[in-house]
Amino acid sequence: MPVVVVTGLRQSGKSTFLQHEKGLAGRRYATLDDPAQLAAARSDPQAFVRSDSPLTVDEAQKCPDLLVAIKREVDRARRPGRFLLSGSANFALL
Repeated sequence: MPVVVVTGLRQSGKSTFLQHEKGLAGRRYATLDDPAQLAAARSDPQAFVRSDSPLTVDEAQKCPDLLVAIKREVDRARRPGRFLLSGSANFALL
């Protein structure tokens, strides 16, 4: 799958898992809890997600426009494990 989503209740360990799981090492990691990263994602979602390296976006629900940009990137170049998203919202509703 090109996009994998980790969801769950707030404070259940999603962010800790994404940052410390050895199998996820080497991925570009962005958290939208960081105001600067959130501003960058909102100002140009397409540039934020465009990369040849796998990207993990923590708290992705904070910028729904990212989901459209990710869909475009997957349509452009479909690769397994390209995006790993986490959040406490139901992404299907975004």
